[in-house]
Amino acid sequence: MERRRRRIAARPALLLACAVAVPAALLTGCSSGGGSDDSGSDSGSSGGGTTSAAGTPTTPALAPAKYATLPDGCATVGKATVGALVPKAKSPGGTTAPSDDARARSGCSWTGNGSDGYQYRWLSVTLQRFSSTVTASAEQQAKDRFADQVAQLGKVPGAATSAVTGVGDQASTVTERATAAKVTSQNDTLVARTGNVVVIVEYNGAGLEGKKNPSATTVRDGAARAAKDVVASVAGANG
Repeated sequence: MERRRRRIAARPALLLACAVAVPAALLTGCSSGGGSDDSGSDSGSSGGGTTSAAGTPTTPALAPAKYATLPDGCATVGKATVGALVPKAKSPGGTTAPSDDARARSGCSWTGNGSDGYQYRWLSVTLQRFSSTVTASAEQQAKDRFADQVAQLGKVPGAATSAVTGVGDQASTVTERATAAKVTSQNDTLVARTGNVVVIVEYNGAGLEGKKNPSATTVRDGAARAAKDVVASVAGANG
């Protein structure tokens, strides 16, 4: 009986030793069971990380970027689309937007006053491509950028935001009217994401000298048409 009491009294001392020396317990398999070893089981961490042979946590590899490059901005919108949206464009080939890294950013714009000289139209496309980093995938960065752009555009007084289907992986359009130099224009900005690329299409129209403005539907449909061209050109440039 005395020997049994001694064994029972020794057990709390063993538990205390394991609790105080936690790192050592993890390495030696110290447990309340007095000797069971779980070294052959998976850690099953929710973060999806793994542990190297040296015991150092490793970061799981991020998915590679879907698109590795961007098309030339002025080649993203087809000639037929440019002709329909900006009749009699001053530069049918477009004006290239400056960029210090054509693989990451590109853009182009077209402007004109229509066949009668009184129907102002302006079309602009901007593309931004993201690459994966050690902390975020390229696609997640593009998703974040997309959400931020739509949110910022939606803050403009009088702006109306709506989702768009059939343009890239996700798209939203923001419609508004703006007045500058006593001229009120009907504007639409469509933001789309395709893979790790964010596309912004701006299309504005105004009737000059008292001429009628294009409708919100006309401008919104025009922006969507141009955006579809741009999304297709991104895929084509990486095919």
